[in-house]
Amino acid sequence: MPKIVTVLFMFVAASVAAFAQSAPTALVVKDLAPTGKLRAAINFGNSVLVQKGPRGEPLGVTPELATALAKRLGLSVQFVMYQAAGKVFEDATKKAWDIAFIAIDPVRAGEVDFSAPYVVIQGTYLVRKDSSLKDVADVDVPGVRIGVGLGSVYDLYLTRTLKNAVLVRNPSGGGAGGIEPFLAQHLDAAAGVREPLDTYAKDHPDTRVMRGSFEEIRQAIATPKGRLAGAAYLHRFVEEMKVNGFVADALKRSGQRAPVAPPAN
Repeated sequence: MPKIVTVLFMFVAASVAAFAQSAPTALVVKDLAPTGKLRAAINFGNSVLVQKGPRGEPLGVTPELATALAKRLGLSVQFVMYQAAGKVFEDATKKAWDIAFIAIDPVRAGEVDFSAPYVVIQGTYLVRKDSSLKDVADVDVPGVRIGVGLGSVYDLYLTRTLKNAVLVRNPSGGGAGGIEPFLAQHLDAAAGVREPLDTYAKDHPDTRVMRGSFEEIRQAIATPKGRLAGAAYLHRFVEEMKVNGFVADALKRSGQRAPVAPPAN
């Protein structure tokens, strides 16, 4: 047993050392914080990643990562608050933020560069308990209407992939943004992030969440296009924070069970 523990410790130590970064260069700092502060877009619409504290302050894995990054850069962090990821992305070209915690998507990749993913969550459906829809594959049929949060990553994904079902978009967005039109317009399903949908279903026994998923949502740190040194630094930063246990610990502190993303290729 001692030999196994020693080998495991050496492997973990070597992995952490491999991802440990040297001090950021002046170009990295300029790329990531051109105003002299690290302005981090925080999306309250995804409760897996961020929650509101008693004074409205952001808590959870994303503000913890932003604070840790700012410390690495030797700067203060300024949180820019949003209620939906779609709203965050709308400001990508408006110089409103320097980094943002949003899901990787090819549409968004046209305006921002992404780090490696740090958390993986599932996109799935909420339906009424007596619904004839049993599996995610059952949903894409003629006549089915699905509530989604406008501009959410699952809105973007379903827009590309659905062949028959119709999307009904909620302008307020959010990880559970599909629930509002699902209820108000008596839709067939609500698309969203599994964890907030599970929370809703737990409090509303007349609904249920499907076991399967239609999408694996990879959450990452984004920065506006053209900040090459900063984007490269973010990629290495995220990999290090996964390997050293920071991401897992932050999720645990905030009571979330989402899996940490595996090491990037």
